[in-house]
Amino acid sequence: MAERDFLLGQAREALLGLDGARPEVLEPAPIKLAATVMLVRDDEGPLEVFMLRRVSSMAFAPSLHVFPGGGVDRRDADDELPWAGPPVEEWAELLGTDEASAQMLVAAAVREIFEETGVLLASPAADDGTTKGEPARLDAEVAADLRAKLVAHEIGFGQVLLDQHLVLRSDLLRYRAHWITAEVEPRRYDTRFFIAAVPAGQEPDGETSEADRSEWLRPAAALGAFEDGDILLMPPTLVCLEELAATSTVSAALAVDPTIAPVMPVLVDTDAGPAMRVQLP
Repeated sequence: MAERDFLLGQAREALLGLDGARPEVLEPAPIKLAATVMLVRDDEGPLEVFMLRRVSSMAFAPSLHVFPGGGVDRRDADDELPWAGPPVEEWAELLGTDEASAQMLVAAAVREIFEETGVLLASPAADDGTTKGEPARLDAEVAADLRAKLVAHEIGFGQVLLDQHLVLRSDLLRYRAHWITAEVEPRRYDTRFFIAAVPAGQEPDGETSEADRSEWLRPAAALGAFEDGDILLMPPTLVCLEELAATSTVSAALAVDPTIAPVMPVLVDTDAGPAMRVQLP
């Protein structure tokens, strides 16, 4: 394990209500399962990752650059969810959780990137219920309508797949990290980080009300922008970008087999100011 401190900075200190004293947490906020996905490509040069800047009015992580993702939906556990790739029980073992949670996390990862970027990790269903062919690209108007209905919770992701005769491709995801929000945060998430290559013929658009900016960034450039104060990053995103910066191609990034353990930051006082201290695996 490697100990590391991440200074908060004025913006994060203000969000946590720090006024020179550490806030007293009588009872931490409840934790919600969440998933986020690093969408990567390298067809235009060295590896790039797709990032969103959250709108300043968001209750959690306002104005920060993040990867697409969000909390699970209870319908992500639907028994009728069409599924291909490693079975749920294998994902449960890999993620270190029960099968219902594992299905929700993987389904949430695929659903959230569809909602927030339009990228769909699903392929046409064969007659026997398995999958055939490459990931499908839906008609633009159909996709926009489905994304809006998913965001409004008018339909579940499993129903979207069934209606479009598609099967979720869990084999297109790779598990990369597990972070739990610090106890001092007013909103807390138990988040699994995944990585996936953008399927051929698809292009993320960042059309989500939760973001005011979307862009492809080379990991090293994103880290440089953070150091210069041009963008804001939370520790999980920063560490994931550092790991991505160590690779130059999508194939190399997908092949990484990291040691994964739950990481939960703890607020500490340092000589340089308040910081989030973590124990990295």
